[in-house]
Amino acid sequence: MNFVDEAEIYVKAGDGGPGAVSFRREKYVPKGGPDGGDGGKGGNVILQVDPGLNTLQPFRYKKRFLAENGRGGRGKKMHGRAGRDLVIKVPPGTVVRDLESGLVIADLTRPGEMWTAAKGGLGGKGNARFATSTNQAPRYSQEGKKGEERRLKLELKLLADVGLVGAPNAGKSTLLARCSAARPKIADYPFTTLVPNLGVVELSPDESFVMADIPGLIEGAHRGVGMGLDFLRHVERTSVLLHLLDASVGVDESKKTFEVIQAELAEFDQGLVAKDVIVALNKIDVAEPAHIDTLKAWFREKGLDVYAISAFTGEGVQELVRALFGCVQKHKKTRSDHGQKAV
Repeated sequence: MNFVDEAEIYVKAGDGGPGAVSFRREKYVPKGGPDGGDGGKGGNVILQVDPGLNTLQPFRYKKRFLAENGRGGRGKKMHGRAGRDLVIKVPPGTVVRDLESGLVIADLTRPGEMWTAAKGGLGGKGNARFATSTNQAPRYSQEGKKGEERRLKLELKLLADVGLVGAPNAGKSTLLARCSAARPKIADYPFTTLVPNLGVVELSPDESFVMADIPGLIEGAHRGVGMGLDFLRHVERTSVLLHLLDASVGVDESKKTFEVIQAELAEFDQGLVAKDVIVALNKIDVAEPAHIDTLKAWFREKGLDVYAISAFTGEGVQELVRALFGCVQKHKKTRSDHGQKAV
């Protein structure tokens, strides 16, 4: 299945059913009163989070969603049946924008969370509702109200604790495969990762976090160069950024790569560079030990935690994973404390 993280859809709630114009026709009652019933309410269009989904692929081909109209009222004051709601399943992390204004109108993250995208129209009143002492035989009723309609833009932002960023071929897919059950495509050519990959990193049955491998960033990614623009949004929800650098290319090249990626993140969203950052120097199995020491000192001068690893052999990976878990837990505790203070 292809990964699709943007979609435009049209939603239309059901119209309310019309009220009925009817009069009693009973034996021995030559002039029965009005008994027209009300129309039924139109169905709503509802978006619901389905944790089993991880792409907006279903919206690639189906773009129009219409809820059922309410039924018309009938005689004997019988109300029309309400239209059925239309429930549309979306993956966790779906951001909903109004297509015309561009404003965010919903941010759906929790499993099972529901949001009404379009409200159904109310049913019209039947003529029985309009009978008064001075108008005992009204011959009119109400039409049902039109259901809401709108055009929406859906954007998917993956929900992950750790965002794994780096240049193409830094070894991100190899690292994700090493420390989780994810099996991303791995090869020695640019942009092996064409879609963000998610993996659950499990330290023990009670200790785990989700890591997202974001496609390789290159200079100009925030302007759409390479593939970065399409996937930078997935970094926004992460608690921690893990910068993976290929330490085998030399000290100057590694420094430059780090600075380029930091600049691209800042150009896309200043909030990204404010996130907690851990640096991993990869490919130490083939890098010069002196280069590793020099890079470690350079990053520590910047106040960053740095680890030397080999995603290929597994050396140093466990220590890195433990550090990431600690950082994720710290972030969750901070967020929880803020939530309690807000209450």
